[in-house]
Amino acid sequence: MRHPRHDGGGPASPEQSGARTAGASRVPPPRGRGVTTAGPREVNEPMNTPQERPDHQELMSLLGAWALAACSAEEAERVEDHLNECGPCAEEALRLRDAALLLEPQRSLDLDPALRAKVLAGCLSRRPARLPVPSWAAPFDAEAARLDALLNDMAEDEWYAPVELRWFADGRWTGRDTTVAGVLDHLLAVDGLLARAVGLPDPLGDGPGPETEKDDEDDGDGDDAGDDGPVARTLRRWLTACGDPAGPRRSWLPWREQTRALVRAAAERGGRAGERTLPRSLFPDPGRFPGRGGELPLSDAFLDRAFACWIHAEDIAGAVEYPYEPPMGQHLRQLVDLAARRLPGSIADRRRAGLAVSPARLTTAGHPGRTLHLEVEGAGGGHWYIPIDSPVAAVTRSQAREAVAHVALDDVVFCQLAAGRVTPEEAASGVEGDPALIHDVLCAAADLSRL
Repeated sequence: MRHPRHDGGGPASPEQSGARTAGASRVPPPRGRGVTTAGPREVNEPMNTPQERPDHQELMSLLGAWALAACSAEEAERVEDHLNECGPCAEEALRLRDAALLLEPQRSLDLDPALRAKVLAGCLSRRPARLPVPSWAAPFDAEAARLDALLNDMAEDEWYAPVELRWFADGRWTGRDTTVAGVLDHLLAVDGLLARAVGLPDPLGDGPGPETEKDDEDDGDGDDAGDDGPVARTLRRWLTACGDPAGPRRSWLPWREQTRALVRAAAERGGRAGERTLPRSLFPDPGRFPGRGGELPLSDAFLDRAFACWIHAEDIAGAVEYPYEPPMGQHLRQLVDLAARRLPGSIADRRRAGLAVSPARLTTAGHPGRTLHLEVEGAGGGHWYIPIDSPVAAVTRSQAREAVAHVALDDVVFCQLAAGRVTPEEAASGVEGDPALIHDVLCAAADLSRL
């Protein structure tokens, strides 16, 4: 990248970026080399070079520890004094210091994702917001801000970096090649479905949202060959935009303004998670949201876009070789919960499509039948009990204790599985119980992935 990101709007300093400038190749200056109290050297006293002094070998043996910052303060001072007098040792010290930098694991130069939330909480405690952002929209707000900061620091040529988008569909992996600019075009287009649903202007120029437009209703599929529903139309325009060479940054500012408008729309509506709803027909992909019926929670629609924003930000960061941290724990748990609540419907869809390997079992209405215990570990983790045979049934405590299988996954790995970034075989680490049932559940999690 052009320069690592840091706290501020200007270019990163050499100390922040880790790059060595012309002056950075010098070893540290000597310490305490002021006026000496030693008397003048006798004329006949032999003058030893640094390599001939008795302590040269001892100080040379400390160079490795000095490069790793493992010396005591006294030893470091002696080594640094010696480096200013001994050229060969100074060159060796530079080589060792550069090699030590390679041993340090690559990590993000960004601040802790939780710091933004802490700063905002401190500001709002002094001056409460007139329209506070509801907790269910906070993950979308935070992930859009983090991606915006990454895009702000990218060099022009990095917008053309190749990106492969992968997802799991119909029991097999598929993908599409695009660029960093194409990923952002995709986010702009699909976020536009939510924008239209809340009455904001269509980012691709189709006019206002559904409150004033009635011609977007379809049969609930949206992906049929002859269908001109919002999903089909959005994806067609995205594919056209990916081949447009007219400026790779063309979608950045529109996307940023759209995300801010969506956050404002969430603040204007407010309410608790699940309280506000939208017509499900505005989001014709039946597997994208949990539950059934004609309405879906507005909070789930925002969490879905937060999930996509994070995953595609990781795609972009990987393309430009920049380490990217997962969301803060509180937000990550909301995203994990969304994916876990989508699992029963995905399991049922796989069974109806004939993709399940475990045998089906009939159960009485309202009874979950078999139950799987999903344990997600990490800051965003928790425990979920997944009904296998009846996707809409609730699982009681007694039924949870009789779970026929147990799957333990890391929170980030579980989200990557649900996003189609890792395979079920790569994700499966801590599993216990019916192998066929576990296979079906892990594949159902992968089936949650979408373009």
